[in-house]
Amino acid sequence: MNASLFRSKLHYGWIVVLITFITLLTSAGIRSMPSVLMLPFEAEFGWSRAGISSVVSVGIFLYGLVGPFSAALLERFGIRKTIAVSLSVLAVGLAITPLMTRLWQFELLWGAVAGLSTGMMANVLGVTVANRWFAKRKGLVVGMLTASAATGQLLFLPLFARISEQIGWRTAVYATVGVIAVLFLIVVLWMRDHPYEVGAAPYGGEEPVKPAPFRGHIFLAPLIALRDGMRSKTFWLLAGTFFFCGFSTNGLIGTHLIPACGDAGIMPFVAAGLLALMGLFDLVGTTLSGWLSDRFDSRWLLFWYYGLRGLSLLFLPYALNAGPTELLIFSVFYGLDWIATVPPTVKLTSQAFGKEKAGMIFGWIVVAHQLGASTAAYGAGLLRDGFGTYTIPFIGAGFVCVLAALMSIRISKTLRAA
Repeated sequence: MNASLFRSKLHYGWIVVLITFITLLTSAGIRSMPSVLMLPFEAEFGWSRAGISSVVSVGIFLYGLVGPFSAALLERFGIRKTIAVSLSVLAVGLAITPLMTRLWQFELLWGAVAGLSTGMMANVLGVTVANRWFAKRKGLVVGMLTASAATGQLLFLPLFARISEQIGWRTAVYATVGVIAVLFLIVVLWMRDHPYEVGAAPYGGEEPVKPAPFRGHIFLAPLIALRDGMRSKTFWLLAGTFFFCGFSTNGLIGTHLIPACGDAGIMPFVAAGLLALMGLFDLVGTTLSGWLSDRFDSRWLLFWYYGLRGLSLLFLPYALNAGPTELLIFSVFYGLDWIATVPPTVKLTSQAFGKEKAGMIFGWIVVAHQLGASTAAYGAGLLRDGFGTYTIPFIGAGFVCVLAALMSIRISKTLRAA
């Protein structure tokens, strides 16, 4: 595969988007694997639901915390090197996982190693690719790359659950290591850091522009960006709504829907299929959200997204006990809205803080998202152990989504042009 061959047929930026899509897809699929492992680990090791949830909680938080520093590393070392190193670390951590026997080992491998390495391949990567390679269609690109997280569940969860049930979870983990090895080769061979490398302008741009060298400090630059962001009301509103976004998505549903279905007598493979169905509809919903964010007021898009998500979560406890039709309805409506909030949030971040700072500022907003997810992942497991049901966390998440909807329309209208 040669850059000049593609240059004559289509913009190489779309090749970079495809590789980034696959990378984010794989990373998200791996991050969602503990939801399938929760019940087998309870049975094999005797670990409590709250104990396993604490590992997921730590991993989710570190996944978000590394985001701003990931943005700086991407600027300093380039997209290809950063992804390659992250994939290598992740593969080693997964390869060791089948040997563990203690909860602290699970904490180390999945809380720390997997959390940090997948965090390097999260939403900040998609924002960096969109800003470097595209002068136009940024909203669409961000929507597509964000949707890859849902597609990761679509591909990984049912397959991982099936392999775990029929052959064992250790075999499923080793199969995932093989997928990472293939992806590593794809990244090393065909990923490019900047359109200037292939002699092209950004998509929609006029002429090639040499990238400016990164002059900041890898660890200080994100902290300076945080300081600047914290002076803005818009930052706090975006971070606050994204906290509730994480609380109501990967922290709650992504982590606990499968065990909640298990409590209702639904097999793990069927429950994983429900998450996969959500992923399929989110692929549509989030890509459409990116298209809409190029055309409509992102504040009102967020209002509708959070409001409708809240209603679907209030419906979930009834759906779990009502039957397959009601669960199917929930999966479709919730799936369309799973992470549709990301493209409008990225758009508002870029408008408020400018393209140069958008990656690191959005990285800190993602930290708030993952802090919310971490809170829900552990809190829901704790409440389930205490009350024997997930009804309280599901209902609570529905109400905080309504609050997030109201916060969204408080974001200032007077933002700079993107």
